Amino acid sequence: MRLLLRLLFIAAVTLASFNLLAQSSQEQKPDKDADKNQAAGAAASGSKKNSAQGEKKNDQKKKEEPKKEEEKKPGMNAETFSGLTFRSIGPGVESGRVMSIGVNPKKPSEFYVGVASGGVWKTVNDGTTWTPVFEKEGSSSIGWVTLDPNDPSVVWVGAGESNSQRSVGYGDGIYRSDDGGKNWKNLGLKKSEHIGRVVIDPRDSKVVYVAAAGPLWGPGGDRGLFKTTDGGKTWKAVLTISENTGVNDVVMDPSNPDILYASAYQRRRHVFTLIDGGPESAIYKSTDAGATWNKVTSGLPSVDMGRIGLAVSPADPNVVYAAVEAADGKGGIFRSSDKGANWERRNEFDSGAMYYARIVPDPKNVDRIFIMNVELRESTDGGKTLRKVNEVNHHGDNHAMWIDPDDTKHWLLGSDGGMYETWMMRNQGRSS
Repeated sequence: MRLLLRLLFIAAVTLASFNLLAQSSQEQKPDKDADKNQAAGAAASGSKKNSAQGEKKNDQKKKEEPKKEEEKKPGMNAETFSGLTFRSIGPGVESGRVMSIGVNPKKPSEFYVGVASGGVWKTVNDGTTWTPVFEKEGSSSIGWVTLDPNDPSVVWVGAGESNSQRSVGYGDGIYRSDDGGKNWKNLGLKKSEHIGRVVIDPRDSKVVYVAAAGPLWGPGGDRGLFKTTDGGKTWKAVLTISENTGVNDVVMDPSNPDILYASAYQRRRHVFTLIDGGPESAIYKSTDAGATWNKVTSGLPSVDMGRIGLAVSPADPNVVYAAVEAADGKGGIFRSSDKGANWERRNEFDSGAMYYARIVPDPKNVDRIFIMNVELRESTDGGKTLRKVNEVNHHGDNHAMWIDPDDTKHWLLGSDGGMYETWMMRNQGRSS
């Protein structure tokens, strides 16, 4: 619609320009003819009286001409645009990046969207209309949004996008709303600045884990994996690496919430470069709800690693996926079939650290995964091969995805261009 209006406007301006040129040509011609006629009349008659009469007639003609020209003037005026009326067509720019999507499992048409520099937005009618619900809080940069699996009116937000580019937004901790986003309370971790994920124990909603990457431009801060057992009143650092290395991601085994996987990420941003990775980047596993941790290494790169994205397959919790960035071209898509004990490199595709490193598993098919990237990638063989998903009418630069567990052909996709939803896939097997 915007393109059509622009084309109509350009056509109207072009037509008006031609008409104005034609008008200018018509105005000049009568003036010259009048001068010639006046001179010829004066020479022929030799009479001052006739000359005066001729001048009088010419003056009258000149006075009448503007009136006629005004009547015929074809340029732009109020009548030109009388048939056009203005109407609201929504934001002219979608204001990406969408970083996270939190869907009400009891009502999928209700969901929240966390934007890298635009706060949190809520829809209750499947995206037809949106309401900003995070306008009065301390940060507009959002890293993660999730709903309490036991009470979807309780919403948790991790402030500060978990990316490492030059123009990254930062946050001021962890927030919770108990009334569907109407009111919020900051629950601490204010120096975390960048939060990669928030995970809630489905057995006890007061138990929450927060993956905090920590400040990007300097050391220290609230950096590592934090846990609360009282709904955010107090926090305990359950996995701390160093002042330069935080935790970028944490995932929970759906069959046993005591089993957790976390990825440590060593990085530092400077104006002139990004120190992306180091010897402290690694994957850790806990089997006792975060009380103790073990680094897992079997099958993973032995060189310095960078950002690592994790996912446990809901279809088979024995299977864990990792998108690993590593030096010397050793990164790629890795898979473990024994709950993280051993890993196999399935594909050399390295999704990059500054914006991506996120894997989304299919809720029903253990071998089907999606890799967030400029172009959305899909694998149906456990990561061995990847194909680009058809993204007709879609912006690209993908960061967040939700797959409907009741209909895995129904997706929500968040990107630099805003929010998108599949609908044709349900009948045609492709995204739209």
